[in-house]
Amino acid sequence: MKPHISFEFGFTDPVLAELAGVTQLDLHRDVNAIVRAYKLAGELAAELGVPAPLPRLAEFTYPHIVALGAQVTFTEYEPKPAALLRTPEDIDHLREPKDYLAADLIQQRLRLAEELVQRWPGAPLFIGHLFEGPVTTASLLLGPAFFTLPYDDPARARKLLQFSVNSAFNYARAITRRYGRVEGAFPQGFPDDFAGIIPPKLFGEFVAPYWEQVFESLNSSERFVHSELLRVGHLPFLKELRVDCYDPGADQYLTPDLLRQHCPTRFQLRIQEWEMANLSARELQEMYRRYLTYNPKLISFYLSRLADVPKAKAILEVARQS
Repeated sequence: MKPHISFEFGFTDPVLAELAGVTQLDLHRDVNAIVRAYKLAGELAAELGVPAPLPRLAEFTYPHIVALGAQVTFTEYEPKPAALLRTPEDIDHLREPKDYLAADLIQQRLRLAEELVQRWPGAPLFIGHLFEGPVTTASLLLGPAFFTLPYDDPARARKLLQFSVNSAFNYARAITRRYGRVEGAFPQGFPDDFAGIIPPKLFGEFVAPYWEQVFESLNSSERFVHSELLRVGHLPFLKELRVDCYDPGADQYLTPDLLRQHCPTRFQLRIQEWEMANLSARELQEMYRRYLTYNPKLISFYLSRLADVPKAKAILEVARQS
């Protein structure tokens, strides 16, 4: 029997801001703006025949490093983190915080999220994604200098990666308990977009063991990973790590053909934001049908501009028939 191919559709922060007539920055800090955006998104979801999204603070991938002391500047469009460490030698002085939720920005986002839940019962208590993967976290903490460490100072590279894993799990445990959620075995994964910068010949030493630790600490019943810079030479590690589904996102090196030929696990395919903007509705339908022939686990596409509503309707029409 041919495996089922699901689809995933949603609304991105830019279109939520456009709907409400606010900035994306407002979706990080203004509960009134968030409520307005999601009320209007619910109306649009009804028009499209998809479930209404539950309101939450805007996308934020940096709570873990903020908990460690990193500073984040909020611009009109997206948050910008600053490296916490100035030199590789600073790795030797890294310490985990006594309270992972004490940082001002963590407390600020918790207050906003709690206010939002009061305003909209049933909304999730959410301040941002749990954490980035080990390589991405290490590079956020040290900056681009991290990527020379495996060659210049492998001991410190391993030390920073191990710190990234340990602190990520301890932050995740603290925020999960703060949310009042039960820890247990269920499908889980993480993004590690910069992992592919580590070449395949070093991946088994500087990436795979740390990914395994993250999966083990998450107690994942199914393993998912998102990474946008992997090459064909990295893909065998997915099998070794017992990954159930790989999301290449916007990976520039892995085409659907290469994934079908070389990926040892099921994978996702995505219609990208620029494809939604630049292709016609008919071309997008054809793209979706073509993606079906690669037998992915999931095909995802999102609405980022109100101008693309007719295109989203066209893709949804094909997706529901598949």
